[in-house]
Amino acid sequence: MDIFDKIKETMGPLGKYGKDGYGYFMFPKLEGEISPRMKFRGKEVLNWSLNNYLGLANHPEVRKADADAAAEYGLGYPMGARMMSGHTSKHEELEANLAEFVGKQDAYLLNFGYQGMVSIIDTMASRKDVIVYDSESHACIMDGVFLHKAKGGKSFVFPHNDIERCEKMLTMATKRAAENGGGVLVITEGVFGMAGDLGALDKIVALKEKFNFRLLVDDAHGFGTMGATGSGTAEHFGVVDKVDILFNTFAKSMASIGAFVAADEEVISYLRYNMRSQVFAKSLPMPLVVGALKRLELLKSQPELKDNLWTIVKALQNGFKEQGFDIGKTESPVTPVFFNGSVPEATQLTMDLRENYNLFCSIVVYPVIPKDQLMLRIIPTAVHTLEDVEYTLKAFAEMKEKLEAGAYNTGSDKIASTI
Repeated sequence: MDIFDKIKETMGPLGKYGKDGYGYFMFPKLEGEISPRMKFRGKEVLNWSLNNYLGLANHPEVRKADADAAAEYGLGYPMGARMMSGHTSKHEELEANLAEFVGKQDAYLLNFGYQGMVSIIDTMASRKDVIVYDSESHACIMDGVFLHKAKGGKSFVFPHNDIERCEKMLTMATKRAAENGGGVLVITEGVFGMAGDLGALDKIVALKEKFNFRLLVDDAHGFGTMGATGSGTAEHFGVVDKVDILFNTFAKSMASIGAFVAADEEVISYLRYNMRSQVFAKSLPMPLVVGALKRLELLKSQPELKDNLWTIVKALQNGFKEQGFDIGKTESPVTPVFFNGSVPEATQLTMDLRENYNLFCSIVVYPVIPKDQLMLRIIPTAVHTLEDVEYTLKAFAEMKEKLEAGAYNTGSDKIASTI
């Protein structure tokens, strides 16, 4: 069989909807400056679908730092991989500042978050080691685990935040690791980005009293939003010293590109010399490094950014609860709103929100969540307003009435004329 023949048979679970959903439900184009108000298909919408938690994307100091760095260095410098010719004092400065901020000895910059996490797992866990991970871990963690298993490694998964089952998996993992002469690496998230609930970091680290393992935490959504200073979910739980490896991205609160991993000096040194995705990849361009320095400076010096974010978060989430909406167990800015309904109904209600209410947020359906359940995922930011919240709550209340009345069960690919 020609390897391309399978493409004719199936485009994959998402690709099969490509012709119908492209440009609207998948790969939509949000245009204009990054803000709560952007253009979608030529008209302004209230946007709840960007990971710009602290509103730094268009902060004037950030825009100036980005522009000045691009003018001074261009996008090519430094040219080459860090180990060969792509290393600068600015990279070192950013790493030192990040390590200090999250309470670790050292840090190492990564070009991308997804690629970085896969590579961290690949580098830290040999085939003799055993991985224990949360069942709702992000795809980058899952792919890292799959790569570990492809090398002949063993892994055990526990149901989401189920500490009793986590303990059972640790018992089996410890036995397997001892047989192989390896160790155990537990992986979870600080904030689970789809549902917004927190990883049970305090309960997991408590298991260190019974088991010998190291803990790797992906805190992409917690960095900048959680904890007294915004350093993350480990700070929120007071377990920074118990989390062995912290991973964070610049793509959420920092509104940029890149990531970093923080840990003890010897661990970071090992990663620096052995992470293939960084050893063999071009260094993070200087404008992104300088821009990240400015973003981190503002994150630390302007706590009102996080305060503004949580003002919006609390108003929105409390408003949903008061109106009887199901927002799950979120304890973070990520705000999921759950409904009972079918995929066709999801199509209709999303179109209603976008076309008639000028309100843009992401819709999530099976297989990400269970069948007959729908989820609208809202990402509040520090630059949204209480008026935005009030309008959104009103729109959702009207949409919920239509859904429960069957108005979206039209069986049509276009929104019903009665809506």
